[in-house]
Amino acid sequence: MKKIATVLFFLLISLSTFAQTGLSVGPPRLYFVSNSGQNQSLSVEVTNPSKDYTLELAASMEDWEYNEYGDNILKPKGTLKTSCANWVSVSEPFFALKPGESKRLQVNIMVPPNVVYQDSLPVHTAMLFISQLNPKEGNQREGANIRIAVRSGVKIYHRFTGMDKPDLEITDFKYLAPDSVNKYIELSYDVTGNVWLEGQMRVEFINQETGKKTLLDNLAFYALPGDHRKQYVQVPKDLAKGNYVASAMLFYGNQQQVKAAELEFKHEVSE
Repeated sequence: MKKIATVLFFLLISLSTFAQTGLSVGPPRLYFVSNSGQNQSLSVEVTNPSKDYTLELAASMEDWEYNEYGDNILKPKGTLKTSCANWVSVSEPFFALKPGESKRLQVNIMVPPNVVYQDSLPVHTAMLFISQLNPKEGNQREGANIRIAVRSGVKIYHRFTGMDKPDLEITDFKYLAPDSVNKYIELSYDVTGNVWLEGQMRVEFINQETGKKTLLDNLAFYALPGDHRKQYVQVPKDLAKGNYVASAMLFYGNQQQVKAAELEFKHEVSE
């Protein structure tokens, strides 16, 4: 008898909406500001956009951090020193949503009385997951019975009241040509402030012979205190050969602080 393998796929979704898989959660980030011994609550909206499938869902917590390229790295709950996962509770850890139904969950953070602000540990983070418990049957493929379950993550940030000094320092700016086709600029920076950063990176190329400017679309970036980051931007493949000045500007913080760097380089194009 031919055995039928059952494969269960879990899709991690960082976006607030991914209706094709049948789960919508938002906002994608929660920002808590409170002091030792204080409670604070914010809400998350969970929606089942399906027309014919009830979702059985569970809330759970994990830790996360950024790597040097800005990718999310997940860790078990309570693993990281920056973790606040054990401070967080959800109003309904288990619930079901009928087709088209929505539910607003209250997410509460309670800062332990013995936890105080430290320069070496200015913010805490966690990841709230909303996970599907009843996988949906998918299309059979090559003898495998595909069952699909989804989960959506909401990032949680916490800082102490009044401690809000966003800052970063650019440490390096390079032109990289790993092969004859792909060219990049690499911007390195350290997050030296005491709060998370959300910002935009703007890059412009100026041809020193013709004066022509090429402006790229702004690139969003997110970072945490103490992060050492490398940001890569591909040089447009239709950029003419020549000598260039590349300018990079990082805009961040509520006051739109700016840090900038310039780089001169020779751009070669394969014939």
